[in-house]
Amino acid sequence: MVNSVLVAEDDRKIARVVKVYLEQAGYIVTVAEKGHEAIDEASKGRPAVVILDLMLPDMNGEEVFREIKKLGDIPVIMLTAKSAPEERIAGFALGADDYIVKPFNPREMVYRVKAVLKRASAPEGLETASMSFNKGSLCIDGLKHEVRKRGVPVNFTPSEFRILIAFASAPQWVLTREKLIEKAFGYQFEGFDRTIDVHIKNMRQKIEDDPRNPAFIVTVHRVGYKFVGERDI
Repeated sequence: MVNSVLVAEDDRKIARVVKVYLEQAGYIVTVAEKGHEAIDEASKGRPAVVILDLMLPDMNGEEVFREIKKLGDIPVIMLTAKSAPEERIAGFALGADDYIVKPFNPREMVYRVKAVLKRASAPEGLETASMSFNKGSLCIDGLKHEVRKRGVPVNFTPSEFRILIAFASAPQWVLTREKLIEKAFGYQFEGFDRTIDVHIKNMRQKIEDDPRNPAFIVTVHRVGYKFVGERDI
């Protein structure tokens, strides 16, 4: 459901506060106190977004994250007490759509849910775009929110898909990290600019035959990145 949120949090006080604020904002909220419960709820209800505490009692949060992502492109906001930049980058490297550190303001939580859902929607103006590059080796369908490599579907997170659309809509242009953030997410994005590097590393693993010698997304040292795929006519 487009307004459903799954909160995986074993601290009942925190879960209750988050639930109240999200419900006041118009969301339908389900709470799971354990990892297995969260996976079951996600598989049954396919929530619009998941708020996932990384310190659940029965399962490692990263394992729960991977199981939820197997169900499809469900945006996930990671919730943790770990505030070090390395921890955040590790979270984004897994494919997280946002990262919130405890303690947090519940209003900020609502704002971030709205922002993640907005980013997860089809990129404005490209809802029906269908693009093919390098003689069909890479195909992007904006309407279906689908990426194919030589005809085989590739699982892209919503954030990765928006970055790819930003690249593909400006082939051969050198884009700085800041410009990519603006084009893909808008100014409401609150992650690190280096988060772009993590996303691109993951994207290369998915679409490049040799990620060290990319045929689509190349690095322009000290500037940013450039999409060099040749669009098919």
